[in-house]
Amino acid sequence: MKKIHIYILAVTLAFSACKLDNLEKPAAGLSGKFIDAQTNELVQQDIIRGTQIELKEHGYDPVSSQFLVVKTDGTYENSMLFANTYTIQPVRGNFIAVEPQEFKISPGSTLDFKVVPYIRIREASITKTGNKIVATFKIQQNIISNVKKIGLYAHVDSRVGEPMRQAATERELNAVTDANQVYTLEIDLPSNSAVLKPGNQYYFRIGALIDASEAKLNYAPAVRITI
Repeated sequence: MKKIHIYILAVTLAFSACKLDNLEKPAAGLSGKFIDAQTNELVQQDIIRGTQIELKEHGYDPVSSQFLVVKTDGTYENSMLFANTYTIQPVRGNFIAVEPQEFKISPGSTLDFKVVPYIRIREASITKTGNKIVATFKIQQNIISNVKKIGLYAHVDSRVGEPMRQAATERELNAVTDANQVYTLEIDLPSNSAVLKPGNQYYFRIGALIDASEAKLNYAPAVRITI
């Protein structure tokens, strides 16, 4: 009798394993871009603590949110999603809030977001001048709120930004800015020689932060310079 019980258990476990093997695997995907609604340029992001996309898959109760990370260049991609209808909304971004939308995800789906960034960094220039890295730029605000701070960030990785930096210069503003004013930020190379070594290449990036709930920095594209 004991042998019969063991045999039944083994068959049951094998059947369960087969059922697990036959479960649907995620075969759909979603990719896209965050595009400035005025300039059609990609909206630069942070790779750490940056904009995320919240997905809520329909047909489940309760619904658990999934989050996609947006790359520094303003693009995103996830190829391991289940084909289904989702409610999708970018959250904690560096642009004016986007309303949630329903979207059917299938293999190779694309969804771009046209957004208005809180800040546009205009006429950005980053150069090595003597023993300094000098950044000049203008700021265009798209909401009436204070600009909390501006910064120039340096890192060996092209994904450089406020949370990913080896050296930086920041300035607190806490004011509404003048779109015609030219701002200048400098990183002194001798003072940062322990992390910014002469003869090596580094990426430098200008950022600015608006004073808004959960806002993230807006950026100009990173520039590579041999120091």
